Amino acid sequence: MPALKILYFIAFVTLLTAYDGFMIIDVWADVVCPWCFIGKRRLEKALETFPHRDQITIRHRAFQLQPDIKETVLTKSYLAEKYQASVEQVIQMQANVSAVADGEGLCYNLDKTFSGNTFDAHRLLLWSATEGKQDELLEALFSNYFEKSMSVFSHADLVSAAVGVGIDADKADDLLTSNLYVDEVIADRNLAGQLGATGVPFFVFDMKYGISGAQPLEAFTKTLESAWADEASAARQ
Repeated sequence: MPALKILYFIAFVTLLTAYDGFMIIDVWADVVCPWCFIGKRRLEKALETFPHRDQITIRHRAFQLQPDIKETVLTKSYLAEKYQASVEQVIQMQANVSAVADGEGLCYNLDKTFSGNTFDAHRLLLWSATEGKQDELLEALFSNYFEKSMSVFSHADLVSAAVGVGIDADKADDLLTSNLYVDEVIADRNLAGQLGATGVPFFVFDMKYGISGAQPLEAFTKTLESAWADEASAARQ
């Protein structure tokens, strides 16, 4: 390796190891987005080997794939109508996604899933951060919907999921029957648009580096390293 490249490598490693700050990863996702659960797993795997995992905060951001949907309908029928495809084509699409999910250790069961409005789910998720339960609740909602074919749309569905991760049922119900976090959900959606996001998952590292979609593990690893080194460099100036 040429001397210049060696020096650059040493400097890069020094930045990665010496910086003692913190980094926020904002993740725009919808609880009914199959690629969002897959992307969550890939980010988690990248963080498993990242030496500064304890200095990173992951923050859920609200994004609705179907903000105008008012009823709860069978997903394969809804997608067939939306994309002008046959139900058989949608079933094949779901099978392809399930195969990818299986490679991440997830066991998707998409055949019986329903589509519905997720606005209240996002309100509950944003509020759950104040209880220190956001990641656990997001994981539960993803698993309930994709692996167990459970609904995540009614208040009863959401309270049950919240209780399952240790959130008080009355607190969750009070939040859902209020108008709290309505503005925050809308603000997240608007911010995503300002950042150029047209779909999810969408990952933003310290509001500087972005990953659109459930990219391969290597993309998350490289972006983590680059974002951390960038913050380290800025801190040293």
